[in-house]
Amino acid sequence: MSEFDQHSETYQEDINGALSFSGHGLDYFTKIKAGRLVSLANRHLGDASTLNALDVGCGVGLTDSVLVNHFQGIYGVDVSKESVRKAAESNANAMYQVYDGQRMAFPDGAFDLTFAICVMHHVPPDRWLAFLGEMYRVTRKHGLVVIFEHNPWNPLTRHVVNRCPLDENAVLLSQGTMKKLMVKAGLSIAEKAFILFAPFPAAASETVERPLRWLPLGAQYYVAARKP
Repeated sequence: MSEFDQHSETYQEDINGALSFSGHGLDYFTKIKAGRLVSLANRHLGDASTLNALDVGCGVGLTDSVLVNHFQGIYGVDVSKESVRKAAESNANAMYQVYDGQRMAFPDGAFDLTFAICVMHHVPPDRWLAFLGEMYRVTRKHGLVVIFEHNPWNPLTRHVVNRCPLDENAVLLSQGTMKKLMVKAGLSIAEKAFILFAPFPAAASETVERPLRWLPLGAQYYVAARKP
C-alpha cells in the first residue's frame, strides 16, 4: 500500500493546516498553478482546448478539477490507489489509473502536455532521472513537460514543508537541479520562473510576477521543457 493511501481522506486538511499561516487554503494555490499550466499550453503548444494532458502524481485530483474546463482531455496517474479513487469520484470527465511509480500504462508520445505538481520531492533522488524519463516517453514529439516544485531557498516554503504530514520524507530540489535533470533526460528548456512571491491575489497574478520570475525568492517555481 502506498504511504499516501493513509492521507487520501485528509489530504486537503493536512495541507491546509500547514498553509494556515498564509491566510489562504490549498484551493487558492491550486488555481494559480492550474492557470499557469493553461497559459504555458496556450503559448507553447496552441489552443489548450485541443490538447490532451497527463497529471503525474495527480493525488485526489484537485488540479484536474480546474483543468478539465480548459483541456480536451485530462488524464491522471498516482501510486496511491485511494487517491486515484477519490480523484475519479471528483472528476467524472477525467480518466485515472494507478501506476507502480516505474512505468505508466500509456504508449510512447500519448500526450501533448505532461506535468507533475509538487511530486518530485516525494520521489527518491536516485529515481529523479527515471521519473523524468518516463514523462519524456509518454509526451509527444515537440510536446511539453512541466514540473512545479517547492523552492528550497524560500524559508516560508521550508516552514510549510516541515509542518505538512505528507512531506515527512520530502527531499527538496532547486530550480537549477531541476533544469539539469530535465536536460539530462533529453528535454530542451522552454521556460522557467519562480512564482508565489506574496500570499495575496493581486501579487500572485502572472502579469505582476513576470518581472520577478528570475528572482529565487518565490515560494515555488516551474520549469517547462520541450521534447525534441
